[in-house]
Amino acid sequence: MTQTPATAQGRLAIATGPSGRAMAETMTQEMVEQLQAHLNLERQSSAAYFAAAIWFAERELTGFAEYLRNEGKQEQEHAAKFADYLISRGQTVELDTIEAPRQTWPDPEEVIANVFRMEADVTTSVLLLYSIAERASDQRTTVFLDPVVDDQRISEHEAAYLLGRVKYANNERAAMMIIDAELREEEAKPAKLQS
Repeated sequence: MTQTPATAQGRLAIATGPSGRAMAETMTQEMVEQLQAHLNLERQSSAAYFAAAIWFAERELTGFAEYLRNEGKQEQEHAAKFADYLISRGQTVELDTIEAPRQTWPDPEEVIANVFRMEADVTTSVLLLYSIAERASDQRTTVFLDPVVDDQRISEHEAAYLLGRVKYANNERAAMMIIDAELREEEAKPAKLQS
């Protein structure tokens, strides 16, 4: 058996992160802190989506309620994806306290406007992460974030579409029921001009 110079002298030195897990490349403290903050933003967004789902469920708009509940579940999955990534990089995941989300709105348009603003905030957070990763020459993180950036663009697009539909309905009950049915049947999709 051939020994490498490192094993001939003793144990091979492997860098480990705060969790004691082996890591191939260190991360800057700023990167770790911002990834942690983003993970917790995703968790906060999940709670906000659930609150919005409850608001619509209380008004018998089951399509809106189901759609928003599912969006909340996706936010939990996004948080899990960031947790998995931090673990894969040898970091310890730190969960912050989630604040009680807003639960009262004057009308459906205000609820969906809040959803759109939340998606825009998440996008801003992802783009900040990307910028920090690029400055730190952390290619592992930029590769991880590439599909996240595009997924977030789509989430913003879908929220903008739904907000536009609700605004156009102008709080007319019949129009809101049509949108609700489209959401329930998963037929509410932004127009595509590309074939």
